[in-house]
Amino acid sequence: MTPAARRKRFIGAHTINNGGVHMAIRRAARGGMTAVQVFTAVPKYYNDKMSVRPERAQRFRKEVAASKIDLKMILVHAPYVLSVATPEPEKWARASAGLTKELERSSDLGAGSVCFHPGSAGDDTPANAAKRIATAITTALHAVKSDTRLLVENTAGAGRTMGRTAAEVGEILSHVPKSLRARTGYGLDTCHLFCSGYDIRRSRAAFKSILDEFEEATGEPPSFFHLNDSAGELGSNRDRHVLIGEGEIGKDPFEWLLADARSAGIPLVLETPQQNYDVADDDDSPDPYDVRMMKLLSSL
Repeated sequence: MTPAARRKRFIGAHTINNGGVHMAIRRAARGGMTAVQVFTAVPKYYNDKMSVRPERAQRFRKEVAASKIDLKMILVHAPYVLSVATPEPEKWARASAGLTKELERSSDLGAGSVCFHPGSAGDDTPANAAKRIATAITTALHAVKSDTRLLVENTAGAGRTMGRTAAEVGEILSHVPKSLRARTGYGLDTCHLFCSGYDIRRSRAAFKSILDEFEEATGEPPSFFHLNDSAGELGSNRDRHVLIGEGEIGKDPFEWLLADARSAGIPLVLETPQQNYDVADDDDSPDPYDVRMMKLLSSL
């Protein structure tokens, strides 16, 4: 990536993939996006045996080339059910296999990175759960040799979920072997930050100090941001995304984020609601809500 690209803000959304994952790229391009998030498979399943057919990967890469979206700015969201923090051996094994398979699919597509929710520690300690998460990361990185990175996403903190604090994210990554650390990292979701107790709306200085805390705990800045307002109150642990400016967070923190150097050169992805989830397979028009959010962010 050139020095100019490292200073640039790459903004986009998790676009609808009706008609195939390549259509998600086409809709993002039509919306003027320079980053995009996609699913490679239905996110409510483990997909631990599902691969990407060569023709599907070729179609996807062709669409990316036409869109001029940099592959490094394509973020894949892993299935929600991959709880690699679980202490239950059979569930952990399947979740770990699903994470490895997701990294394989995303690598076949050429995506820059994969993000995933670590899952719940269950009735075990957070310290042990952190080690299990790191083991799943390490297993996937050993199994799949590619430039696609595997990134932990912070969580809203419901129940015993891992990744709600900077310390937990840092502990997870600390157990990944140094030889593999460059291929992993983390990203931050603004709704999750707020709902897990980080008051990112208090002031610009407070927002900066929160990012500083994560950077100090992990030894590196975030590798992506999810841009979401929150229906839930501060510390509510309710992961409910709403359009920016229509929730408890408000617009100011997003302006502060875009002015912070740590938002440059990485995917900045909206996960806000869509107006039309049932878009026709051959309709490549961007979602009206995404268009509205892109205009808002460009005005900050």
